[in-house]
Amino acid sequence: MNLAAWNTTLQFAGVSALFALSIYASLWTGVLSLAPVFFGAVSAFTFGWATMTLGLTPVAALALGAVGGGLLGVLTAFLVLRLESHYLAMATIALVLIGRVLVINMEGFTGGVAGTLAPGDLGTWFWCLGCLGAAAYVLARLRGSRFGLAASAVREDPAVAQSLGISPRAVQLVGFTLSGVFGGVAGVLQASFLQFIGPDTFYTHLGFTTLAAVVLGGAYHWLGPIIGAVVFTALPELLRGPLGEFDSIVTGLLLVVIIVYLPRGLVDLRRFRLLRGRGKAVVSE
Repeated sequence: MNLAAWNTTLQFAGVSALFALSIYASLWTGVLSLAPVFFGAVSAFTFGWATMTLGLTPVAALALGAVGGGLLGVLTAFLVLRLESHYLAMATIALVLIGRVLVINMEGFTGGVAGTLAPGDLGTWFWCLGCLGAAAYVLARLRGSRFGLAASAVREDPAVAQSLGISPRAVQLVGFTLSGVFGGVAGVLQASFLQFIGPDTFYTHLGFTTLAAVVLGGAYHWLGPIIGAVVFTALPELLRGPLGEFDSIVTGLLLVVIIVYLPRGLVDLRRFRLLRGRGKAVVSE
């Protein structure tokens, strides 16, 4: 691969990492949701419409997309948190399917089947790394806070968390809000990077591949989704040169091996602590 191709691949990886963090934000509170794809779609088309039709600056439209994604996250939480387990996950998948139907039929806003253009002002490394770094910083700060401890407790056992005075619904509402903001920003950046948005830009395949990146990297720490997204995006490109048409097969096998032997993902703090403890025991002996 040449330098330009690597630059494009790593930019895609950055946007994918932001989408992965948006899924992680709700998964952190014990909710499996693909709704960030829907949040990203709404924010992306809002970004294109606001810049092309209303004449807003790309930065103002990015802020609008982030706020809109957060509000959608709150609204979605009120609608789907009544459900539990796989029913909730299926409801968020249905939301993505509904979103595609709306994109096709709202031609004045989305361009319909033909899609619409988006300005490429934000499709740069500065905005990609800046937004990803900001999201990671927020999650890192929250991890050691009272909310972070409450989110981990709700994820492990909502009934026990509630017996300790923690409201699972309130915690999950915050998780959905963060998910909406991150998903909205990721959608805007992807639209600006591609400079085009269509009905299939934000569809179920994006949700499933992003979820796979979260599982690969590890869903128990905010760094896991970032690492998983980078590996999931860059690995096929690394193997495409030497393996040619067999790169997808080898990539799939490698991912299966990683998931089987590292079930908690590439970033597993419990495994790191165990290895660190063994190392200290060997040194002390």
